[in-house]
Amino acid sequence: VDPDLPVYYRWLCLVSIAVLYNLIIIIARYVFWELQNSKLSLWICLDYVCDVIYLMDMFVQFKTGNSYLEQGIIMTESKMMKQNYMSKAIFKIDIMSVIPTDVLYFFVSTNLVIIRLNRILRFHRLTEFFNRTESQSSRPNLIRISTLMAYIIIIVHWNACIFFQVSNWLGFGSDNWVHPSVDPVAPDGTFNPNSTLLHIYLFCFFWSTITLTTIGDLPVPERNEEYIFMILDFLIGVFLFVSIVGKVGRMLTNMNANRSEFQQRLDSVKRYMEVRKVNKELEKKVVKWFDYLWNHNHSLDGEAALNILPSKLKAEIAINVHLGSLKRVAIFKECEIGLLVELVLKLKQTVFSPGDYVCRKGDIGKELYIIKNGKLQVVGDDESTVYATLGEGTVFGEISVLNIAGNKNGNRRTANIRSLGYSDLFVLSKEELWQSLEEYPDARSMLIEKGRQMLRKDNLLNDEVFLFLFI
Repeated sequence: VDPDLPVYYRWLCLVSIAVLYNLIIIIARYVFWELQNSKLSLWICLDYVCDVIYLMDMFVQFKTGNSYLEQGIIMTESKMMKQNYMSKAIFKIDIMSVIPTDVLYFFVSTNLVIIRLNRILRFHRLTEFFNRTESQSSRPNLIRISTLMAYIIIIVHWNACIFFQVSNWLGFGSDNWVHPSVDPVAPDGTFNPNSTLLHIYLFCFFWSTITLTTIGDLPVPERNEEYIFMILDFLIGVFLFVSIVGKVGRMLTNMNANRSEFQQRLDSVKRYMEVRKVNKELEKKVVKWFDYLWNHNHSLDGEAALNILPSKLKAEIAINVHLGSLKRVAIFKECEIGLLVELVLKLKQTVFSPGDYVCRKGDIGKELYIIKNGKLQVVGDDESTVYATLGEGTVFGEISVLNIAGNKNGNRRTANIRSLGYSDLFVLSKEELWQSLEEYPDARSMLIEKGRQMLRKDNLLNDEVFLFLFI
């Protein structure tokens, strides 16, 4: 079983539900007897469904080579994966979690659900599920916060159950600290509304919450047992509070790290413009450009962020992102894949602000452009006449980077191209193209011939010059 497959993740989700069931329900059924007795048949059925899931999960782990490497190679042989799983401490824990302690029901009451407490030893699968969800999610911080809240609720739930059990041992309503009486009949002979299961649990959960967070005004303990319980609760609460504050603080820091770095860059640029007396209109334009980058999830150092990856993975990401765009360029359609991959790694992304000119008529063509997002306008020399609007996927400038002899335009731009709004463009420079073509002479000849055909079609090729240079 490949642990990276969606089916494994879905299975892990099912196992986690079984673990959560045992983690929350077992202690609640043992403590709140009304909960246990009201749906006894249902609970027994669910218990054994979870046991079957646990057993099947062990079989899945026998077949999962998720962490078994032999000299850097993931082992997929069934026998070796089985031996690897059985050699780990986690296997012993899993065995302990499926020990059929239910046989003790024959000797004690079925209400003694606590004998199934060994089922919570499969907790590590719930942790794995949370970790995988975090790693696969596009919003990991949200998953981290949700996971933290789940752990907190579980701890508060357990503490609430223990408080109710301690109150039972000491006697309900025997003093001000313990849980009030749960007798359905009040002293005056009327129905006691506080004796319902829902109210009892909410009272205990509320008590547990304000105790562990140390924010509530609680009754003072009166007996030694109560003092011991409160001391332990306060110690757990302090530890829990410190852990939560630390973890949330780290998450908030991570969430704001990119924004802080981005803001520092913007502040530096603004200070520079202030010192250099840059006019307000240009300063406003620069600030808007930064806002666009942030609001559209762009990075100032997108390429630098990928430098941490191995060159192979970095290349695969670049191919996945850019190869489709490069294949849309007419002159590159029949090129071998090796050249396209090399060119993909040389593409750079740039952003143009509204009104920026990508190129002007008469400029020497040094780059090929592919529009990733946004719209560009082909405008006249008067800067008001619009001849055409270019959209996503449009390519221009491919002829100028080929240095075709006999080009009547002399590798100069033939039109003014202006950004209508904010536009994202991929750019391939002439130097990097020819550097790649040195290793692909056949492709170079083919590209030049394609370019000549395109120029000839538009009557922009002087064949006499071409023949003079290549005879």
